[in-house]
Amino acid sequence: MTGQSFELVIVPGGAHSLRSRKNGETFHPGIGPMEEAKVLHVAQHRLDERMEVAKSFVIWDVGLGAGANALAVIEAVMEMGRAAARVELRSFDRTLEPLRFALLNADKLQYPAPWKEEITRLLKDGRAQVGRVHWILELGDFRQRAGSCAGPGPNAVLFDPYSPAANPEMWTPDVFRSIRQRAAEGCTLTTYSRSTVIRVLLLRAGWCVGRGVATGEKTETTVAATRLDQLSAPLRHDWLARVRRSTAVGLREGGTTAEEVARELESCPQMQSSGD
Repeated sequence: MTGQSFELVIVPGGAHSLRSRKNGETFHPGIGPMEEAKVLHVAQHRLDERMEVAKSFVIWDVGLGAGANALAVIEAVMEMGRAAARVELRSFDRTLEPLRFALLNADKLQYPAPWKEEITRLLKDGRAQVGRVHWILELGDFRQRAGSCAGPGPNAVLFDPYSPAANPEMWTPDVFRSIRQRAAEGCTLTTYSRSTVIRVLLLRAGWCVGRGVATGEKTETTVAATRLDQLSAPLRHDWLARVRRSTAVGLREGGTTAEEVARELESCPQMQSSGD
């Protein structure tokens, strides 16, 4: 089935997902939208244990897309019942077209089907109350919205825009720095990228950075945090050898060589420790 900008495809995991006809990218291309959202985002943020000790919890869903990440969060909170904190879920995107397409194809996609009423309300009103989750739409350029949106900074960030090849303006030092500046103490960030360049950008923006779980076709993802003790597999000094070998790092940094970047990163606190 096709739409003006999107079409339905079946990913290797057997689930239906969306494919952008404009840039040729498939949403959640490995194990499917909801499974990837649970593995990559919900589980790695340890939402269940963190929400048990927090009165309120703010989540930034950067790249609302077709809504799988946001709905995975909502389902996780609903399963916790009254043990969960009150959640403010802010979904950022420049367009609602993929979410509208997902709503029209909810029965084939399956994951939006139980939430048609809530998605419709979000599309109409820009917000929806779903149990203990206050779901808020932040429509526009994230680079402006990140600094101007109301409320406290995030405790967790689901960073899931289009890839750096299709959407380079979202994978920059300024973007990662702006999130870090707004982040609450103890904030964690998850993303599907395992790129050395992206990990360098996160480190230079003030994040602690580690290896994340595999998700289908990806053998690793990336987890960042404001504190090193929140990472189960932090990058260590030996990872800098990969930076030194990277031709992309030097090109991305506008004339700074990969060797110079690696020397700079040696001063990061997490590189001072060899780990256990």
